[in-house]
Amino acid sequence: MNAPVQARSQQFRSSSRLAGIGVSEILKITGLAADLKRQGRDVIILGTGEPDFDTPEHVKDAAARAMQAGATKYTALDGTPELKAAIRAKFRRDNGLDFALDEITVAAGAKQILFNAMMASLEPGDEVIIPTPYWVTYADIVLIAGGRPVLVPCQEANGFRLAADDLARAITPRTRWLMLNSPSNPSGAAYSEADYRPILDVLIAQPHVWLMVDDIYEHIVYDDFRFVTPVAIEPELRARTLTVNGISKAYAMTGWRIGYAGGPSALIRAMAIVQSQSTSCPSSISQAAAIAALDGPMEIVRQRCRSFQARRDHVVAALNQIGGISCRRPEGAFYTFASCAGIIGSTTPSDELISSDVDFATYLLKTAGVAVVPGSAFGLAPYFRISYATSTSELEEACRRIAEAADALRLKEPA
Repeated sequence: MNAPVQARSQQFRSSSRLAGIGVSEILKITGLAADLKRQGRDVIILGTGEPDFDTPEHVKDAAARAMQAGATKYTALDGTPELKAAIRAKFRRDNGLDFALDEITVAAGAKQILFNAMMASLEPGDEVIIPTPYWVTYADIVLIAGGRPVLVPCQEANGFRLAADDLARAITPRTRWLMLNSPSNPSGAAYSEADYRPILDVLIAQPHVWLMVDDIYEHIVYDDFRFVTPVAIEPELRARTLTVNGISKAYAMTGWRIGYAGGPSALIRAMAIVQSQSTSCPSSISQAAAIAALDGPMEIVRQRCRSFQARRDHVVAALNQIGGISCRRPEGAFYTFASCAGIIGSTTPSDELISSDVDFATYLLKTAGVAVVPGSAFGLAPYFRISYATSTSELEEACRRIAEAADALRLKEPA
């Protein structure tokens, strides 16, 4: 008789490409805080990068009209011609860039734009330079696509901006991309033309390195800071730059899931192939809404930006009043990235050692009911990120609680 066939294990086995990749630390902390709230705890969540404002009425009206008109079918794979025309006009108007329609792509959020680009361009082992602190998704997308993230620390003394010398040292023959984000999540740091210039000079001398620039916070800048995107400074890099943007942050449209980019047509075509076998076209209704956002009035965006600036000023001032904490004044986005170096080494009232920014964030959540994200999640410690995209009253209360919790700590006695 034949030997019995050994039963296969029914236990799930994840693919090797997911090794070392998990759910975002931001989502974990937000989820834990939400669980505590459901249990009746009074928790203020400052971890989510999402405006508390509603989508503008004229944008919602455009979506309703599209539904009533029957625009509920599949669209062109990577964006309707009408939306691409609105994006083209936006690039011309705001950035001085002129892209043909076949040099523009639209996807279900800027995150999918990044994913499509990495999947379309990376070979196993290709390197992608990512300045830290960085949005956590950047490195994980590179890993999923088979690449190797090369993390380059950006020091607070340099405004959390990449230094040209550090970039030059990080480049190897395997370098495929440099990823830049301005204004930055999580630090709020932004690059002026003078800040960009030495970095772009390094890239000009390294023709095998492509540039991916994430401009998603373009319209959220403060104190008369002038936003500029790299290709507008150095047209020579146009043929190897992908300029990424979206509607989620400036227009409070995070749930509509529309991101877009302009870049070389060959890259855009390759990205469309990736998208064709994943999500296919973005939502038809969301695309109609995006046209209204991009073509519509900007005063509401400017008004909300002024509100964010007032919140930033309050949070920065409050944090800098707390012993052991120091906070740089960000140029844009809606995050503070504060140092808690002076807290490290202290002990809690229950005699637990605060040995890292993760410990401090955990202490704040459990003791003060305030959810922040530790800087180590973004590749740079010991810091913590606060999203001030919430009400002023919640921010005031959160800062009061953080101050109270910090004051309750005591420095570890010397040996």
